Amino acid sequence: MAVEVGIVGLPNAGSTTLFRALTRAGAQGSGKENVGMAPVPDERLRQLADVVDAKKVTPAAVRVVDVPGTGAALLGNLRQVDALLLVLDGWSGTRDPAADLETLKLELLVADRDHVERRLERVAKQAKSGDANLRAEVTELEAILAHLDAGGTLADWDRELPPELEPLTAKPLLAVENGPNGIDAQLESELAEMSDAEAAEFREGESALGEIVRRLFATLDLVTFFTAGEKETRAWTLRRGGTALDAAATIHTDIARGFIRCEVIRWDDLVSAGGHTEAARAGRQRLEGKTYVVEDGDVLNIRFNV
Repeated sequence: MAVEVGIVGLPNAGSTTLFRALTRAGAQGSGKENVGMAPVPDERLRQLADVVDAKKVTPAAVRVVDVPGTGAALLGNLRQVDALLLVLDGWSGTRDPAADLETLKLELLVADRDHVERRLERVAKQAKSGDANLRAEVTELEAILAHLDAGGTLADWDRELPPELEPLTAKPLLAVENGPNGIDAQLESELAEMSDAEAAEFREGESALGEIVRRLFATLDLVTFFTAGEKETRAWTLRRGGTALDAAATIHTDIARGFIRCEVIRWDDLVSAGGHTEAARAGRQRLEGKTYVVEDGDVLNIRFNV
């Protein structure tokens, strides 16, 4: 699955700097939307790659979108992301991170209200045709707008929302303080330009970015599974509760369509056995069908025929 996260912050909070650190990519600069892929650090991947002598190692990745501001139009570009990273200013001394958080939540609420109001105007014009479904949506949107004007959010709306709304205030929010009590986005951005070995010499432990990714995985309830072969060893993400068929579709739709069975082994069992053949001989590998629920750390070898 393609996990997508949006980054938003008040001016000079460090959102674009965090984007550069996460994606190890250059940003277009002020006033530009930035999009990049953030590799997900996972020490298990390298161990698996070493065991199977993989020629290529591919980590799981998160698509990151950084918008240059907090207006309704800009925030509207984040309606399809899975979660939002709210970057709070902890360095300048001129703003309070807690106040930043409340301001950003208000900006999201205002953007949602603007979105509902615009859709209401559009649907109300279309409903003049007499279409019963459109008239019902107008009534629903009017009630939602009244709810927002009363201080509510779309997250606490007690009925199903029209699918076209894609509310910002209903998305998981992860607050990240860029400051002494959180992360040093500038430092992480500079370290991201170094090799992993060089960066490790400057750190006093794990990268703060790893903690952000772990929080994201916990918030979205994701698991990681692996495919391990000599040609490529790769990590993939899947919603917790996803099946072997879902995992196959994550790799390629053709694999899901021709799914026959799935060979499953725990990553640490494969590492300790020293390879697929040895693990199979030791009875650590098993066969599963389409409905098998994939667990974090599973190594899958999906047999298929298209």
